[in-house]
Amino acid sequence: MYSDAMSTSERLIDATRELLWERGYVGTSPRAIQQQAGAGQGSMYHHFAGKPDLALAAIRRTTQEMRATAGAAFGGDGTAYERIAAYLLRERDVLRGCPVGRLTMDPEIIADDALRAPVDETLDWLRERLTDIVQQGLDRGEFATHVVPREIASAVIATVQGGYVLARASGSPEAFDAGVRGLLSLLAPPAGSR
Repeated sequence: MYSDAMSTSERLIDATRELLWERGYVGTSPRAIQQQAGAGQGSMYHHFAGKPDLALAAIRRTTQEMRATAGAAFGGDGTAYERIAAYLLRERDVLRGCPVGRLTMDPEIIADDALRAPVDETLDWLRERLTDIVQQGLDRGEFATHVVPREIASAVIATVQGGYVLARASGSPEAFDAGVRGLLSLLAPPAGSR
């Protein structure tokens, strides 16, 4: 599963990321992490103080990856609408759900300030980036004048996260796609502004 070039600490972080996504914090035991990473107990505790420390490293890596992926869509060429569309339409494993959104549903992570912090910071970052993009579009006349940038940013995030939930519940990515298409149709620039 892991390349020989990958360090033990990297394997442990990757294994923890996967297990947190699949099983949540309680279901991610140190033994399961070690087995998935192909690492011994001594290696795990050599690199990390314990499960919370390793979970924090894994959560940070997951949130960094989300920021990089979203940032790539937001940083592309095009109008504000096109950049938001690039984010909404990017390829995702919809039926698996969002690795960051999954963390918000985990009571142990939400109850722990240190584990919750990277999740909060990433969702705040996402909301701010989207708010800025919508404001740019509004300033350029790309959106209807009644649009409130922060509210649209929150609607974009809610559509993505809710789309994951609907897709998982129905067992079909169509539910996610329908939500995205619906939001994009509501955000479509007024005629003649493109």
